[in-house]
This record gives sequence, C-alpha cells and structure tokens, in this order.
Amino acid sequence: MTSSPYGAAGRRGRRVTAHRLGTALSAAGALAVTAVLSGCAQQPDPDVYTVMNSSTDESFHRWDAKALAACSAELGVRIEQQSVPASQLKTKALRMASSKSLPDVLQLDASEVPQFASAGGLVPLEEAGVSAEGVPPGIVGFGSYRGTWYGAARTVNTLALFYDKDVLDEAGVTVPTTWAELREAAKKLTEGKRYGLALSAGGAEDGVFQFLPFMWSNGGDETDLASAEVAGALEYWKGLLADGSLSKSTVNWTQADVNDQFMAGNAAMMINGPWQLETLDKDKDLHYGIATIPVPEAGMDSVAPLGGAVLTVANTGDAERQRTAAKIIGCVASEKQVLEYAVSSGTVPANARAAAQWRTRFPELSAVSRQVESGRSRTGKVGDRWPTISLALQSAFQQALTGKSGTGPALENAQQRATSGN
Repeated sequence: MTSSPYGAAGRRGRRVTAHRLGTALSAAGALAVTAVLSGCAQQPDPDVYTVMNSSTDESFHRWDAKALAACSAELGVRIEQQSVPASQLKTKALRMASSKSLPDVLQLDASEVPQFASAGGLVPLEEAGVSAEGVPPGIVGFGSYRGTWYGAARTVNTLALFYDKDVLDEAGVTVPTTWAELREAAKKLTEGKRYGLALSAGGAEDGVFQFLPFMWSNGGDETDLASAEVAGALEYWKGLLADGSLSKSTVNWTQADVNDQFMAGNAAMMINGPWQLETLDKDKDLHYGIATIPVPEAGMDSVAPLGGAVLTVANTGDAERQRTAAKIIGCVASEKQVLEYAVSSGTVPANARAAAQWRTRFPELSAVSRQVESGRSRTGKVGDRWPTISLALQSAFQQALTGKSGTGPALENAQQRATSGN
C-alpha cells in the first residue's frame, strides 16, 4: 500500500491511512524536542535546503518534485525532497530533532501541527516571512495553533458522497440529501453482493475522519463525546449496519478499502475524498457523481473535516536558513503552484484566487468545494488534545458497531478517556 501526503483523514490520496500519524507526542517526546531545539544543531550542507514530506506515492512525489524544481529555479537555491511513508514521518522527524538534523521544511498532517508547535519545534510562519495574503481565514486556522499560524496548506481536501450514476438510475433512486433519504436509498440499493453504502469505520484516524461529518452535522462536538448528538450519529451508523446496507467489514476498512469496494461494484455509494479521483477515473466504465454528505434534516449544514498537509518551517535555530525555508514555502504555496498541484491531485486550492479558477475548470467537483467551505479543522477546538480524543472515539464506535458495548456506555467511556488523557 502506498502513502501520500495528505491527512487522514483525508488526505488526499493517502492511500494509506491510519492516517497515519498516530498518537499524540508523549510528554517525554515533547520535552526531547524542546531540549534538542534549544541546543546547537549540526551544520547542514549550506548549499542544500531540505523538504521532508510523505509523498512516497509516485504521482505525488513527481508533482512535488516539479513544484520544488520550479521554486529552486525561481529562488536560486538547491532544494532536495526527502519522502518517507506517512505513518513514519512523525517518528522520523522526532529522531532527526534528537540528532539536531531537522529538515528546513517539514510537511505535517495539519492535525499534527499542535503537537509540534506546543513542543517548540516550529517557527511561526509570519515571523519567518510567509504571507497569508489570499488564504481564507478558515484555512489559516487549519494550520494554526492557539491563534498562531504555523502550517501553510497548498491544497485542502474533505469528504463527500460518491455514487454510481448507472446503479442509481437503474434503481430509480435519487441522490439522497438527508439521513432518512440516505438510509432508504442504501436499503433499496443493497442487492446480492452489492451494499448500498460503503464507508470506513476502522479503528484508526480514517474511521474518525469519516464519522465526523455525521457527528458534527448532528450538532455533536469533540469536547463532549457523551452527548446525545454524538450518540445520535453513532446510532445512525448502527442503523445502517442493522439494515444490511453496510458490510460488517466496514469496521476494518480504510478509506482506500472503501474505494476498492466501490470500484469493484460492491457498493452503490461511498463516503470518500477527492484524492480517489485519479484512481476512479482510470475505470472508463464507471460513471460516478459527487454530492455533499447528507444531513440529519433538510436545510442543515453538512459539516465535514478538512484534511491535508501543511508546510512548516522547522525550528533549527538557524535564522537565516529559516528565512529561506519560508521563501520556499511561499513559492510552493503560491497561486500558480497550488493551482497546478490541485489540478493534478484533485484537491481544492488553499489560495482563494486559485480556488476560484479551479471551480470554473471543474464544476463537477462543486460538491467538494461546498464541503470545504463549511469544513472544520479537527484540532480547532481541542488543539494538541486531538490525538487522545481521536483514540477514544475510535474505541467507542468500534465497541458499539461490533456489539461489544452499547452506544451510551461506549461514548461515556470515551469521554472519560478523553478527559483523563489515558
């Protein structure tokens, strides 16, 4: 399984998923980062600037290489791309910090920014010289921690409802917009080996990423996992399973698995992200459409999580190199570069002007654009507590969906874990 640079949760293509990142930095790890960054760093090659990312997928590595080559020529500096699997990036960055050999630019999943920023591992972007001009406030917030901007997104992604046009037309089913319509459509479309809907409910960040649109659109909040609104969203998922509209294997599926099921004809609809477009478009016989994720009641906002990677200036202690790193980020995140990257990757440009051009060129992706406009950051309310909350939520819906626990007890236990940090 290959990995790509975007985040779980949503990440674009991250065909990998546990989205990778893992759990929160340990207290010891955070202290280690702070300690090593306060010391003297090893001297890097003065003529080479390093960008470390998770673009191990061939396509994403090639697209990043093209952007970095253009910026190398524009800035007159030599830039080296180092790509490591997404699931290993955070651990590798910590090891590099301990050996005083951090890269100049570090790509992180946006949900990891609070962990690194709180440990002193990142330099505020505006302080380093990166401008937020042309970046919508919501996307600035996506890469921020406690009101300070640390991570510049090139593009962002989110989730949407994908559906097989031919299957829906044959069954006489219209594209659902509410939970009731989705449940009815999924039941009607379930036939033989084909399920009406596929989604990821796996015990990792992918599953949480996919649960959030249901939780948030129902008024639930990550600060109170035991609320009636969160329980209502989980009960809705349980109802889909009880109907037989979801495969029981959904509790083990990643977002890549969901896409495989959809492409194989084993699901009429799926919840997934635009990072799957390149793979979907390879099947010329598959005629799919994209819609916003249905909401509990008509007229409500469909709120999905923003996903994606951000570029950060690593705190190497070398002010001059940090200023150059900021220039590299400014170039790679410029209107021209992000538009080209977004067109290739199927993600939405973070630059407002580029996004306007993107929408004009790809009207069929308007649902994705609408989901981005109403999207939220996973860490916006809870900051570096997100990994703990995510793990608690993962455990809750795994327990509830497999019948090992009732919805109420599972979520009450999750809230206790989230509060205690254990």
